Amino acid sequence: MSRIAFIGLGMMGQPMAHLLHAAGHPLVVKDAHPEAEAQFAASHAGAVVATDNAAYAGCDVVITMLPNSDIVDAVVADLAPHLRAGACVVEMSSADPIRTRALAASLRGTGIALIDAPVSGGVKKAVNGTLAIMVGGDPEDFARQRPVLEVMGKAISYVGPVGAGHALKALNNYVSAAALIATAEAIHVGAAFGIDAATIVDVINASTGKNNTTENKAHQFMLNQAFNSGFSLALQAKDVGIAAGLGRSLQVPMDLAQKVYAMTVDASAALGPRADHTELYRFVGKP
Repeated sequence: MSRIAFIGLGMMGQPMAHLLHAAGHPLVVKDAHPEAEAQFAASHAGAVVATDNAAYAGCDVVITMLPNSDIVDAVVADLAPHLRAGACVVEMSSADPIRTRALAASLRGTGIALIDAPVSGGVKKAVNGTLAIMVGGDPEDFARQRPVLEVMGKAISYVGPVGAGHALKALNNYVSAAALIATAEAIHVGAAFGIDAATIVDVINASTGKNNTTENKAHQFMLNQAFNSGFSLALQAKDVGIAAGLGRSLQVPMDLAQKVYAMTVDASAALGPRADHTELYRFVGKP
């Protein structure tokens, strides 16, 4: 079993690390919140909290599940000198694909591999180990880490060279955000016309407009005003921004992406940093 350092014990990271521990992998854990580290170590026999960078010296794999590229770059730069040659960083955050390529190149010269393996599916699939994982990197590095990834995910896809996983994750989240906004607008307009909101969702789910929001978010988190899906609006805005930025860097027009990005940024500013992404329903459709 690979000795794994898992960095980032948030809503997604904690259940993913739990599955790796249950599968028998020795774990070193780290989080920005000491209470999260302590809680995980107390409930997972043998898991060790990384109190300093020396804790990473014996690790075969480092998994990062962090908010953005700024944090990923800083964390990896700090610990990389302590990793042995042949170790692999598995970057599972939603990060900037251009910066991921640069990070991989900087590590390659020290004998450390990096693959990007962002996930989709939310907290529910993180808990039951059925995440979709999209992987970019050297095919041989991917093959070596596939058994680790299979503990956490069900649909594991190799999508191309390093950075391709992060690119596809951002593009996926852009498409998801666009569908959420379109769904919310349709519900508000239909309700204003006198159609029951639940009926609108049910009919769309039986029709060509069916999408992930109508199937898995509208009844579950939006119409009932629970707004607790576990994925923040701020993170969605970040991911859509990455997708739109990637289009600009490749000189591919993404007019709709720019509009979706502006709407998610405005909604996040209006609703606050703790807002769930399903709270776009509250923002969309208001004059």
